Amino acid sequence: MTRVQNRRARARGGELDDCLRACAVHSGKLVGSIDRRRIELAEQLRKLLVVWGTTPATPAPAPTTGATALLKRAVKGAATPATGLGNDLLDALLAVANQALKCGYDDELNLALVISDTVLAQRKNSRAGWRLRARVLEAVGEETEALEAYEKYLGLTDDDGFGVRARIAGLRTAGERERELLALLRRQCPRAEEFTRRDATEVWSEGLAAHAAGDWPAAEPRLLGAVLAMSDAPVTERQELLGQYLDLRIAADTDVTALAGLTEVLALYADQRRSRMRGPVADPTVGGVQWISLGEFRNLIAGKSVCLIANSGRVGASSMGAEIDAYDLVVRFNSYRIDPRHTGSRTDIHATIHKHGFNWDKQVDTRLVFGGISGDWKWSLRNRLVPGAQTRLGDESLRWPVRNIGRLGSDRWSGIPTTGFNMLYLLDFLDVSPKLDLIGFDFYESGAYRVQEAMKLAITSVHEYTSEKAWVMERAQSVTDMRISLR
Repeated sequence: MTRVQNRRARARGGELDDCLRACAVHSGKLVGSIDRRRIELAEQLRKLLVVWGTTPATPAPAPTTGATALLKRAVKGAATPATGLGNDLLDALLAVANQALKCGYDDELNLALVISDTVLAQRKNSRAGWRLRARVLEAVGEETEALEAYEKYLGLTDDDGFGVRARIAGLRTAGERERELLALLRRQCPRAEEFTRRDATEVWSEGLAAHAAGDWPAAEPRLLGAVLAMSDAPVTERQELLGQYLDLRIAADTDVTALAGLTEVLALYADQRRSRMRGPVADPTVGGVQWISLGEFRNLIAGKSVCLIANSGRVGASSMGAEIDAYDLVVRFNSYRIDPRHTGSRTDIHATIHKHGFNWDKQVDTRLVFGGISGDWKWSLRNRLVPGAQTRLGDESLRWPVRNIGRLGSDRWSGIPTTGFNMLYLLDFLDVSPKLDLIGFDFYESGAYRVQEAMKLAITSVHEYTSEKAWVMERAQSVTDMRISLR
């Protein structure tokens, strides 16, 4: 039985009320936790319980499990739990599962798996449900099932805004390289084969004992035999054992012949690890893109009128398309949607957060990708940039304007700055645009106006929308229903 099957045996998903009660029970387990990720999960669980408790439902017998008490404490005077999966409840469940996945601990991965099973039992064609299932299965090392779930997700959408195709390519390449690596190890140490039919844990212990005694010729076939015996185990477990074996071999291999063989092994090992982390990089130069620095971006926009177009419902009904296209430079954000009559048709600068891949295939002159952590930002550039879709690309000097250019740390600006605020802060800081207008910025009062695949994305609470609005209004020269002018 695989680890995923064991998880499902312990906490089977599918029945909505059972899943919700499991969430209520888990909420109680997190009381008093000092782990930041679990504290954030507890908050998402609290929100879920509120939605569950206040959603109208068909009358049903009151539940008698211990979870009921937890629910009543979380939602005072709550209604009977819902018997159907409405949109609000779906969104709350997905938020819990996503945060549980970020935690990464066994209990939380169990919960995320139960939620994904339940969502798909209730909505078999849920894109978010299939993507969630794939991510959970990947996290527990069940790559074959994860690939099937990722493929199912892609079959339900035309917009791969989350970079799933690159993820699939990376996992498949990693699987091929791992098979090549194990075949090479078999050739290098044929004696290992005789230990593959025994219990891997027992053989591994024998190998460690021989290694501790300084007998590497006896240790290696046992250690490698244990690794090879794990061929059907989850990838995470195989990789852990394989890494430990290579650490021991690196310390033991000292002669020239052994080192030559080890070099070949390590090259394949690194390639399969790298492919799992970032996927294949077909074109490292990204179509010969021109990287631009802060100073070069300043020269690019100097003396030009600039408008920033919000992804708001107000823009989607504005009839301002012609006015927008009349600016020298049109800036759009993240998952922007084009309707020429209302939004205009041009996009000169696409500013986007690195975490999502919406509109990265749309042709623009300049693309600025924002991100707070340098390593994650670089990973996204390698995996999400489409060669030829941009002429210019912002380098690391433009990666995180509010923090890195403005030096506004979390002590001065506690929330994570939005893409729009990073872009606006950058333009205001450079101060070289004679006209700088914000079109349709109502800070989501009129709802979101995005490409279809992004419409389900939550308007996250990690941003300081109120503070950003106050910052804008302090600098506004004029304000109308549709336009805020800063210059």
